[in-house]
Amino acid sequence: MEVDESVFGIEPNMSVLHQAFVTGRNNQRAGTAQTKTRGMVQGSTKKVRRQKYTGRSRQGSNRAPHRVGGGVAFGPVQRSYAQALPKKMRRLAIRSALSGKAADGQLVVIDELTFDAPKTKQLMGILRAVGIERSALVVTAHTDRAILASLRNLPKTKTLPAAYLNVVDMMNHQSILMTEEAVRIAEQLWAVKTLEKPKAAVKPAAKKAAPAKAKAAAVEAVADAEAAVEVAPAPKPKRAAAKAKPEAKAAPKAKATKPKATPKAKADADATPARATRKPKAEASADVEKKPAPRKRAPKKTDGEG
Repeated sequence: MEVDESVFGIEPNMSVLHQAFVTGRNNQRAGTAQTKTRGMVQGSTKKVRRQKYTGRSRQGSNRAPHRVGGGVAFGPVQRSYAQALPKKMRRLAIRSALSGKAADGQLVVIDELTFDAPKTKQLMGILRAVGIERSALVVTAHTDRAILASLRNLPKTKTLPAAYLNVVDMMNHQSILMTEEAVRIAEQLWAVKTLEKPKAAVKPAAKKAAPAKAKAAAVEAVADAEAAVEVAPAPKPKRAAAKAKPEAKAAPKAKATKPKATPKAKADADATPARATRKPKAEASADVEKKPAPRKRAPKKTDGEG
């Protein structure tokens, strides 16, 4: 049958395929291993015995890891092993796996696979008829309970809808059995054409017209600005008065100065007797009684001195 070359006929990218397989296996890990530390176990936190003066070793509480019933030191805790893979790499890995199976002759396509009731023996006969003797992955268009019940007792056999194809299941099984409808669904999901978004067609005339319109708008804006400058109104008188006002404030005020004394006024001032308000320094010092100087005491003699 004719199939899409972008899904079933590309050269497998082994590095991306390996990375997708490792990511899928890590995402399947539960990571639920958990042990209790000394803070989680049940028991007293009191010190077993005093620290010193007993002649015995130093001990803490009963929850210590070296005691029976104590916690575990550096044990495993719950964690997530999940890894993220870019969308384009996931799609490329699925196409690489399908193309590799088709190139190795391990991909078998049949027209349809339907059962009225679950029949394991009938499904085993179909697998042997198409040459599948070891592990097999049966891919259908949609979920089918009859096929699932028929494969349940067969070892190394699994069924999946086409929309749930993954690298881990395809690599863990030697052969893949797909129905014709499942192949068409896989082409719709994983083909390269579905990944590319259609680009909007842009007319060249529209590209040329855009700069012309912008230039005309700029010319009009310049003309409007020039007209506005020419018709600009004269400044209002209030604003002119407001500008002149700070200049008047800036002028400093004239200070009142005393008239200069004439020689005649100086002579008259010298003739008038001045009031003796203060005594001269020499007289003031004579009036003060002299206090005797403090008497110095001789230092006391110690026993060592003669």
